[in-house]
Amino acid sequence: MSSSPSEAYFGGGAALYNRSRPEYPDALIERITSALPGRDVLDVGCGSGIEARQFRAAGCTVLGVDPDAQMAEHARSGGVPVEIGKFESWDPAGRTFDAVVAGTAWHWVDPSAGAALAARVLRPGGLLAPFHHASLTPPKLAEAAGMALPGWSTRSATAYQRVAPVSVFAPDGRRTSPFELYQPLFDAMADAIRRTGRFTEPELWRFDWEQTYTRDEWLAYLPTQGVLAKLAPEELARRLEAVGAEIDRMGGSFSLPYATVAVTAVRTDAG
Repeated sequence: MSSSPSEAYFGGGAALYNRSRPEYPDALIERITSALPGRDVLDVGCGSGIEARQFRAAGCTVLGVDPDAQMAEHARSGGVPVEIGKFESWDPAGRTFDAVVAGTAWHWVDPSAGAALAARVLRPGGLLAPFHHASLTPPKLAEAAGMALPGWSTRSATAYQRVAPVSVFAPDGRRTSPFELYQPLFDAMADAIRRTGRFTEPELWRFDWEQTYTRDEWLAYLPTQGVLAKLAPEELARRLEAVGAEIDRMGGSFSLPYATVAVTAVRTDAG
């Protein structure tokens, strides 16, 4: 099987990814589970199993699908069964589910093919709910990491997110919200769901929260991001040193605002 972009970025770093990436708001997990007709959940792009474990703790039975064998193995070690493959070509073998979810992973899926397959494997009344963390990296930290490129527009940064996800930043230093920068992605996801003709009108469920990062916590998080994960060790170390120095000047820690947004729609009987 050929490697996907996500394999190139995250393969081999499952333990670090699992340790440094934040969980999803409890309110999001509760809202999704309360909307389900049952408790069978398919987790697309389950990665190391972060959200899958949250759904299991909420009383759901979860099956993961992920193209990365090392990520899958890490999720399995936490009790999550995972089948390896890209969602668009994955064979459900006649199985159906009450929910199809994806935690900051749906941008790796072809939106039209993904929505069509979700409609196929969802039971009538089942919920499609891909959700994403959107965060706004402080401009000085983005620049120190080599993530801010002069002259980029908000639109360019958003387009880049579609193929190489990193924490969203404002390259021109403009104060903006994480939700604003991710809005085109959410709109594209909703449009693809509408085109299937097999779901109710998509809704956006938004949950705002903050997380405080220490210097060490942020430096552990950065190598899991698409841009930095591809760097040679020497270059990565240089950038992390620059970021660490910047955090030291900020007092050793900082608070990062997040907006976690789910694009949700219910599978109808049509089709």
